[in-house]
Amino acid sequence: MSLPAERVTITVRKNGSLLVTGDVTILDHTGNVIPRINDKPNVALCRCGQSQRKPYCDGAHKTSGFVDPVDPPEAPPVP
Repeated sequence: MSLPAERVTITVRKNGSLLVTGDVTILDHTGNVIPRINDKPNVALCRCGQSQRKPYCDGAHKTSGFVDPVDPPEAPPVP
C-alpha cells in the first residue's frame, strides 16, 4: 500500500502571486517539466503576466500596477 500524496495548497496573495505549497510538478503546454528556480518547499506563480521568469513570479506585480479585482460582497446568512 502506498502512502497518500502530500496535499498541495494554493494561496492567492492579495495583489500578488499564487503561492503553491506542497509536492507539485509544473508542466508547460507540451507536457515538459518546467524546472524550479530554487529548492524551497513552495513556489510563487505569476498572476500579473509581467514576470520575466514566467510561470514563476519575479515581483513585477509590484511595479506593473497589478491589482486584484474587488472582493465580492459576502453572501447574507441563510435564514
